[in-house]
Amino acid sequence: MTNEALAIAIIIIGAYLLGSIPSPYIVGRLRKGIDIRQVGSRNMGAMNTFYNVGIAPGFLVLAADVGKGAAAMAIAQWLSDSNLVMFFAGATVVLGHNFPVWLKFKGGKGGAPLVGVFIYLMPWGIPIGLSIFFVLLYFTRFPTLSYSIALLCFPFIAWLIHHNGDYVIFSLLMLLIPFVRYIPRIREMRAKGGSWSRVIKRRDLKDRL
Repeated sequence: MTNEALAIAIIIIGAYLLGSIPSPYIVGRLRKGIDIRQVGSRNMGAMNTFYNVGIAPGFLVLAADVGKGAAAMAIAQWLSDSNLVMFFAGATVVLGHNFPVWLKFKGGKGGAPLVGVFIYLMPWGIPIGLSIFFVLLYFTRFPTLSYSIALLCFPFIAWLIHHNGDYVIFSLLMLLIPFVRYIPRIREMRAKGGSWSRVIKRRDLKDRL
């Protein structure tokens, strides 16, 4: 095995193992003795941690999961000068979060590590994405919807600011991962809410379907 092939193997395996660190599960167990996958929306993510464990633990999980995505990209860039390898690392860290080997491949949706991947690749997305998030949150009181729509700014950042077609294609493909994973949850919320307007606009931040 050549040095380059070894580096690529280390990057991909390392990205998966990094992504599969189940920070919401660990925090839920340590803080409240619960399995985060069995409460609330049953998603192993930061938002479910916010609602069912607490604000501080939620921020801790959010930082850890975003950090996983950014760290995987940084390691890939450090060990390889190939954008393609970095893209594979970004995809793998998100998939590791979604399908962690430590929890029988039952993980989250991939939103937070995807944020880390995107902001490492396109840091202009930080102020733009946050602005979109807070404006939407003000009107909808729905954090998950707000950050999901905010993520859609990254293909446009790749196109209009970075002028990089590879970044555009990569960001569009990556957005499909949490979207596909979130379809069952969308159907569940629609069934509970009774209408799309009830799903999209909440009474307050604590209101959850």
